[in-house]
Amino acid sequence: MKRLHKFIIKSFLGPFFMTFFICVFILLMQFLWKYIDDLVGKGLEWSIVTELLVYASFGLIPLAFPLAMLLASIMTFGNLGENYELVAMKASGISLFRIMRPLLVLAALLTAIAFYFSNSILPKTNLKFYSLMFSVKEQKPEMVIKEGVFSNDMENFSIKVERKGKDNNMLYDLMIYDHSDNEGNVKVTTADSGKMEMTEDKKFMSITLYNGRSYTEGKEKRQGGNERRYPFQRDSFQKEVINISMKDFEFNRIDESRYAGASRMLNVSQLTSQSDSLFADYKLRLWRFMTSMNYVSDINRQIAWLANPYDSLKTDPKIKPDTIVDVDKMVASMSTFQKEELYQKAINNVRGNSQIINQQLDEMYTRKKMVNSYSMEWHRKFTLSFACLIFFFIGAPLGAIIRKGGLGMPVVVSILMFISYYILMITGEKFAREDAWSMTGGMWFSSFVFLPLGIWLTYKAATDSGVMNMESYQMLFRKLTNLSFLKRRKPEM
Repeated sequence: MKRLHKFIIKSFLGPFFMTFFICVFILLMQFLWKYIDDLVGKGLEWSIVTELLVYASFGLIPLAFPLAMLLASIMTFGNLGENYELVAMKASGISLFRIMRPLLVLAALLTAIAFYFSNSILPKTNLKFYSLMFSVKEQKPEMVIKEGVFSNDMENFSIKVERKGKDNNMLYDLMIYDHSDNEGNVKVTTADSGKMEMTEDKKFMSITLYNGRSYTEGKEKRQGGNERRYPFQRDSFQKEVINISMKDFEFNRIDESRYAGASRMLNVSQLTSQSDSLFADYKLRLWRFMTSMNYVSDINRQIAWLANPYDSLKTDPKIKPDTIVDVDKMVASMSTFQKEELYQKAINNVRGNSQIINQQLDEMYTRKKMVNSYSMEWHRKFTLSFACLIFFFIGAPLGAIIRKGGLGMPVVVSILMFISYYILMITGEKFAREDAWSMTGGMWFSSFVFLPLGIWLTYKAATDSGVMNMESYQMLFRKLTNLSFLKRRKPEM
């Protein structure tokens, strides 16, 4: 039996590692498609791009684990079924559960590894990824000088070039405005040609101008009475060098501590602590919001008692507003002036409450979503890890039923299964985020749907049921057709 276990595990590990890296690669291509606009045209070094892709790959591993488990399970048992090895094992008296046992242990081990990765490694890589990604987004685009258009990419300078040489270093018919003094277009330089080069330390852009002139307008001067003079300076040159600082184009990394408290950068214990603190602060703000409303004094006391989350000495006022006073009799006994005064006071209270609600509603909604984000991330570390085990119980029996190996039918079935799981997962997360469902129900919704499916498929595979056999469905259809035909002919007889 040990040889059989080794054979099954060896048959599983090859497809698992192959599909795992394929899944990571495909998900990474989707990441590049999403963020391609933030990466292109900024002159980033290959080391920075490679570092960003490595961190992004680590962030995609929690999704790649379940998909690789599903693909590898279907391929492994599909190959065993296609080569009649599964039939030979069953004919020898080995049940499907015993055949699955070594892979079940391996699936449990991979589930534990996936959770360890999500809890211990992923928060650190997420912190580095998001800080680096934000640094990339803040990076200015690479300086590009176009023909016939003023370029304002360089600080304090505006450059226009009529024509560029073939090597793009030579420029012809240049016009450069110097705005370093913040006095407008008072300094302008023109040249027949020029050469643009970056210094060795890449801190300055050196522009060497040939056969040009520079014009400078001075400040207005007064000389006695109302006489005004406007100084003007014109210089000609054969060669002139302008050094422009490129500090704004340098890549600067943002401090990682800026994002250290975000939900994706914390492990389970940190998420629990942070979520409890945020929820306590949310309840306190909610209590302040509820007690800031204008009601009758007795109702204010009742609301303060219901909303206060901290006071352990609070007592229930046990107020029943509908038995305090008969409103109809009270209003009927009032004079017209008293009624008008009462109505006006009620209207003012309603307007004041409406204004308070409009001011606080968006803030409370944003804070509750922040609280939910930490709870969602806590559950996500468990759900994505547990999905590895669920997809094993789906993939293994499906492979035994389909009896097709390779990358054909297993890939199609796996993609459809995973897309269905992902749709249910994001649907449940959305409802949980908006408090339409409970946090547990929303985050575990996809697991609640797919776990019974896995158990049912395992049962069908163990009992050799023809779930994927088209002949069984054709026979069922014929029986239903014959039954409906007999029911129609009964009244005639």
